[in-house]
Amino acid sequence: MSVSETLSAVLDNLPSKPGCYLMKDAGGKIIYIGKAINLRARVRSYFHASAQHSRKTVKLVSKIDDIEWIVVGSELEALILEMNLIKKHRPKYNVRLKDDKRYPYVKVHWQDDFPKVTVTRNMASDGSRYFGPYTSVWAVHQTLDVLRKIFPYLTCDRVITGQDERACLYFDIKLCNAPCIGNVNRDDYRLMISDLMSFLNGRTAPIVDRLQTEMVAASESLEFEKAAARRDQIKAIETVVERQKVVSPDYIDSDVIAMARTEREACVQVFFIRGGKLIGREYFLMEGADEETPDAEVMSDFLEQFYDQAPTVPPQVLLPHEIEEANIIRQWLNTKRSGETVELLVPREGSQKELVQMAAENANETLASLRAQWEASRHKQTRALGEIQEALSMDRAPIRIECYDISNTQGTAAVGSMVVFERGVPNKNHYRRFNIRTVQGPDDFASMEEVLTRRFRRWQAAVEADGEKKPGKKPDASFATLPDLLIVDGGKGQLSRAVRVMEQFGLLGKIKVAGLAKREETIFLHGSPRPIMLPRKSEGLYLVQRVRDEAHRFAITAHRSQRVRQGIKSQLDEIPGIGPAKRNRLLQHFGSLEKIQHAEIDDLVVVQGINEALAHSIKAHFG
Repeated sequence: MSVSETLSAVLDNLPSKPGCYLMKDAGGKIIYIGKAINLRARVRSYFHASAQHSRKTVKLVSKIDDIEWIVVGSELEALILEMNLIKKHRPKYNVRLKDDKRYPYVKVHWQDDFPKVTVTRNMASDGSRYFGPYTSVWAVHQTLDVLRKIFPYLTCDRVITGQDERACLYFDIKLCNAPCIGNVNRDDYRLMISDLMSFLNGRTAPIVDRLQTEMVAASESLEFEKAAARRDQIKAIETVVERQKVVSPDYIDSDVIAMARTEREACVQVFFIRGGKLIGREYFLMEGADEETPDAEVMSDFLEQFYDQAPTVPPQVLLPHEIEEANIIRQWLNTKRSGETVELLVPREGSQKELVQMAAENANETLASLRAQWEASRHKQTRALGEIQEALSMDRAPIRIECYDISNTQGTAAVGSMVVFERGVPNKNHYRRFNIRTVQGPDDFASMEEVLTRRFRRWQAAVEADGEKKPGKKPDASFATLPDLLIVDGGKGQLSRAVRVMEQFGLLGKIKVAGLAKREETIFLHGSPRPIMLPRKSEGLYLVQRVRDEAHRFAITAHRSQRVRQGIKSQLDEIPGIGPAKRNRLLQHFGSLEKIQHAEIDDLVVVQGINEALAHSIKAHFG
């Protein structure tokens, strides 16, 4: 297999040590990350002419223009580094946990005297306890709805002193036990939260035993309200436990993992078994797993990426088959359990094998259900685009739709938005916002004209750069492609400004241009004598509305951010001696106005250009 001189030099100088390698394409983008005990032997094997590579690997190798490597001290260090690099760069040719950064968790703020329970997407070393991950926020909130009825935890932001005169409504409807008024003390409240965490871990029997003891004691002491509360807690717990499948009374805590696959994706099902019961299950999708990628490799990649973000690792993981690099993965999982042993087991018979088979059946059913949803969604999108094509008399269905909107508050902090839908689906990588520069006052028409002029200047520049084939920075892909349909949020006035811009760039007739009026969802199309009304319940109208609403949402979000930034800047600009340069250095150093307000003199003078006198002025300004 022939390689360039540059790549050949890289291959000749690879070290024979453990580490990670990063393969890049001609544009410098990382397309694959791997690890090896011997970097030289592993990386060079990709380029052996006699090697029997899969089509995916052959395609990968054809794209490689450069290779970087990082040497580490051991195979375990290489594994950890590889996981972190894949999470950061998400290379195209790696098998990846889909949307792994966005999985939600239940967070118990255990470091606080009166811990709250919230939902988060980010785990931090802050003393909190985490449970999950879940595959949807809906699933988390369903869990919390159950938990709060059994364990009525705090949700407000009150400072808990126990001295408040009255509790909030949640106390009246039994969704908070009101430590704010001293109804429960710190120790009893934390005991309840400890029970909640045990419940999430499947440890319900000790909780029920203690609650029954407390119920009897309260009844004997004639504390009938407390006894009734304990009775209700016990019933609620037992109702949940009844729905949990009993695996075995003495079954070791385990995660049971199995997988189903299509040509391009894999669905991995995880059963969580705690205290002898199946307390929950979640499915996860892996992308980049084509049919030639071995199951053992896909499963290994899943284990690494899933347990890298899982709050806990059980002592036993049941798998459907052997995996690649089992020993090093087991060694790494042991470190996640603080040195305690983790067993990776492929059961051959009995109840454990049946559990793996049940997980595999669930994975197959989940994947079939998802595929049916995807096909139904694709059908809706195809129908919507066909309806738009027919209504607007287009030669073909609009593959790329762009929509523009303007947001401002009486002309201040005006922002224009550009959103892009491709084949009926939003392409958020191509969304762009424009801070209005040339328009004074609340003139949405002129602002729209500025936005569209800047957008098509960028397209013109991209075309010219491509024609000259100059090396250097690539043109922005969001501007380099022309839309099939351009929509402006507004009626005839906004449409006329869009048409004027199209004429300037010679694009009128090449792009369909329409204005969408909010009143009655009327479409004004350039060249059409009458406004167009799509049928009220048509997929085409739903898509047009969604595109318009997304442009409006994106514009408002950008406008609010701009107003916040301008507010921060104006407050700093009021301080004598603070100009734009020093203002920007302060913001860059501290990150927010609030941190500047609370900074001490010694912290302020660290910033370039801020002397002690100016630091005192800043402190005096914010009081």
